[in-house]
Amino acid sequence: MAVDIVIEVENLPGALAKLAAAVSDAGVNLAAATFTGGGDKAELHILVPHAEPVRHALAITHADVHTREHEVVVVEVEDNPGVLADLTRQIAEAGVNIDTIYVATNNRVVFGSADIVGLRKALHGHESHLH
Repeated sequence: MAVDIVIEVENLPGALAKLAAAVSDAGVNLAAATFTGGGDKAELHILVPHAEPVRHALAITHADVHTREHEVVVVEVEDNPGVLADLTRQIAEAGVNIDTIYVATNNRVVFGSADIVGLRKALHGHESHLH
């Protein structure tokens, strides 16, 4: 199982550095991260095998940040043209709507959906596991 944790912070210089340091200091290795922001708020999505160490570290160091998390499906892919198109077509044909997608380390793609069971079924045989 893999967990996508979304951390909402004020969009200020150094905000990402402080969050990354807190997670690192907790001994958590990020398998993926993406930071998007506009205006006053920004979101950091991080991919981890277990959410608890991140939750604990942020509770100690960043009591003012808001987090949410959801289970995601991680797929190992070859770095070739068309791979993403093929996978997303397969998911669409299963009738599943994707709400999260990003690239992770080691040629992996992260997919999230409110229908995690349907997403798992659509990607059966492709799923990878974080360690």
